[in-house]
Amino acid sequence: MPGTNLTRDEAATRAALLDVTSYTIDLDLTSATRPDQGTFSSTTTLEFTCREPGSSTFADLVAPTVREITLNGRSLDPTTAYVDSRIALDDLEATNTLVVTADCAYSNTGEGLHRFVDPADDKVYLYSQFEVPDARRVFTTFEQPDLKSVFTFNVTAPSHWVVVSNAETPEPRELGDGASVWNFPTTKKMSTYITAVVAGEYHGEFDTYEGKFGTIPLGHYCRQSLKEHMDTAELVALTKQSFAWFEEQFDYPYPFGKYDQLYVPEYNAGAMENAGCVTLRDEYLPRSRQPRSFFEFRTSVITHEMAHMWFGDLVTMKWWDDLWLNESFAEWACYWCEANATDFTDAWTGFANARKQTGYRADQLPSTHPIAADNVDLHAVEVNFDMITYAKGASVLKQLVAWVGLEPFLKGLRAYFKEWEYGNPEFKDLLATLEKSSGRELQGWAQEWLQTAGVNTLSPSFELGEDGTYSSFAVAQTASEEWPTLRRHRLGIGLYDVDAAGRLVRRDYLEVDVEGASTDVPELVGVQQPALLLLNDEDHAYAKIRLDERSLATAISALSTFDDSLPRALVWGATWDMTRDGEMRARDWVDLVLANIGEESDAWAVTRIPSSTALAVHSYSDPAHRAELRTTWERGLRELLLAAEAGSDHQLTFARSYAAAAHSDAALDDLIGLLDGSFTVEGLAVDQDMRWVLITALAKSGRFGDAEIDAELEVDKTISGKEQAAAARVSQPTAEAKEAGWNAILDPATPNETSREMVFSIFRFGQEDVLEPYLEKFLSAADTVIDTLGFHKASTVLEYGFPKPLGSQATLERLDAWLADNSAPKGAQRYVGEARSEIARALAAQACDAR
Repeated sequence: MPGTNLTRDEAATRAALLDVTSYTIDLDLTSATRPDQGTFSSTTTLEFTCREPGSSTFADLVAPTVREITLNGRSLDPTTAYVDSRIALDDLEATNTLVVTADCAYSNTGEGLHRFVDPADDKVYLYSQFEVPDARRVFTTFEQPDLKSVFTFNVTAPSHWVVVSNAETPEPRELGDGASVWNFPTTKKMSTYITAVVAGEYHGEFDTYEGKFGTIPLGHYCRQSLKEHMDTAELVALTKQSFAWFEEQFDYPYPFGKYDQLYVPEYNAGAMENAGCVTLRDEYLPRSRQPRSFFEFRTSVITHEMAHMWFGDLVTMKWWDDLWLNESFAEWACYWCEANATDFTDAWTGFANARKQTGYRADQLPSTHPIAADNVDLHAVEVNFDMITYAKGASVLKQLVAWVGLEPFLKGLRAYFKEWEYGNPEFKDLLATLEKSSGRELQGWAQEWLQTAGVNTLSPSFELGEDGTYSSFAVAQTASEEWPTLRRHRLGIGLYDVDAAGRLVRRDYLEVDVEGASTDVPELVGVQQPALLLLNDEDHAYAKIRLDERSLATAISALSTFDDSLPRALVWGATWDMTRDGEMRARDWVDLVLANIGEESDAWAVTRIPSSTALAVHSYSDPAHRAELRTTWERGLRELLLAAEAGSDHQLTFARSYAAAAHSDAALDDLIGLLDGSFTVEGLAVDQDMRWVLITALAKSGRFGDAEIDAELEVDKTISGKEQAAAARVSQPTAEAKEAGWNAILDPATPNETSREMVFSIFRFGQEDVLEPYLEKFLSAADTVIDTLGFHKASTVLEYGFPKPLGSQATLERLDAWLADNSAPKGAQRYVGEARSEIARALAAQACDAR
């Protein structure tokens, strides 16, 4: 039985048979105001043509009840025609009309039509999330990206609501009894997964963008309880900057008329590129002070979704095999736009320090896969929709731009948008356009970069003469045994010396093309060895890099003295990779961080590196010396906190990190002092979010319990407060807290964002004594959790809910036995395999740290 799955072959067969003329979708959402009503009425009128009259196909729908089906005036019995989430359509005519009336279910998982009641004021909010295959949870569809059509939404809802969709919002028409209908204009041609409906008591603010191709109405929306936190002026400025950049660079007008951005609650993604109706996590409207990296990331999300309007919405992949191209392009384009059109001019440094690192990590897991994955069906799409798709794909596109040149790349894009507007090309079509615009042969490039997996490591290999000059120099390239491909890299090499002022400055820079196991660099023969030699300077390549012995010593002593943040990011990345790979001791990494992070200027480095260091302290350190290292880390963070500039991002990050690291009585006393005001740090605002950070840290240590958590929740009765309270409760080091938390995590009724916060907090280092039962509990849940929670919620549990503090040789052996013999779905097996890999890595790093 296919269930909710759909194979690529089935989609190809259906696309060869049909063209979809139009959808008319009538939704009655008035039931959303009644807490006892879990469904809404959905009627779809689907017009389509068939190339082979008399043949059969099927439509897609996921609904508790199908009330009526008619095909070309013929009534079909729902009890026989609707089976296994499919509606059988037989004896098709050349021109067909399908009408389906169903009761569809509201969701609390962020899939389909999500329903949320704000505990702050009891107002109701709905929003849709359809990628990959969930439009069928709201209306009847041909759920595949290459059967594009136009859509007309007619939405009945309470008259005082706001209703937004892909087309411009019309004036509602009163129906009586407090209800109105919004008859939206017909949309441009698009795929089902980027249609959208958002409805509820949303607060809206409006502006317009006057650009190269005319006027674009802009809307920004959030729930009423967050309107004071919606920094609309900044959001509008970013939107206008991004539109100006993309319209100029792409030389193609924005395709979808108006542009609304809606900040919605309990979102299980970062954002979604619904055409003209972008939905984003409302955590991006912070109620407490956040560091610059937060706003830099938010900007990348805003520009990412806007880039999709051209690449993904206007031009859409034929099948999900090319999903990587949608996401990789938008990811590359967002940082490119940030760096050139916004205040975040160092965006590529942030990319190197944060996003790219997630790609490197994912590419070294056993679940890695080629960027262009072989997505044979929807289940494969869900599993392969990961940081290979986003971070590695963007990194590789960045290298492609360096390979062909930016202007030829853009020339190809402009031609591509014009040739394929509203169509469904494949990657080969883009490649052909780029080959024509650049004159470069790209088939070989695509083969080695897109159809293989794994990350290469590049190392300097040289000999020195008696005068300290290089007598030979080469770049050595290696690959993992599992993925042995050696690739071509466009590589920058920087030579840095320490100047009279003690600063690391670049003496020279050259670019070379690296290929094979070893590439000679004759330009460096006879050149004086620098204090620090940096491979991949300028960060064109996607590869791990190594530092030679002298360069590593220079980095440890003088990392913070780089004038430019990007080479510093590359050194941070190289030394972290060496720590993760068991080539640099965890204690040396901690020393490097404590000596240099206080002077770091890049926002992402400041916020991300302390969290990596916490992992090194707990997982990569020699257990025999771990207590000592924990104390070093705790004390070092306190010193950094007190030394940081008042009110700075450094201060905020070090306060949060100190709270997470606090375990001694003195440190825990500090946290209580910050809460009650007996210990103050000049410039540090102990606002509501910071209070929850402190309370959760104290709960984790056993200093605080349910009484203190309940008291804080009385003060903060928002949904964020409820989520943070749930996280604090499961952090407590008691068997009762873990059992209650684990049961709630596995309960389908627990809202997705609450479940997520609990998953992140439940299994803490230092609590191993109460976590012992959860290795077997986790493995037992792996068999069923995807079926009971749905893929999105289950993947969060499986990826982040493994009891990592139990990592040991015995745990490794238990996981090996489970992986050799289990009946769990492939998605669950993937996450267990990843956990096993991370434990093996940690054990190797611990052995290194013991040396």
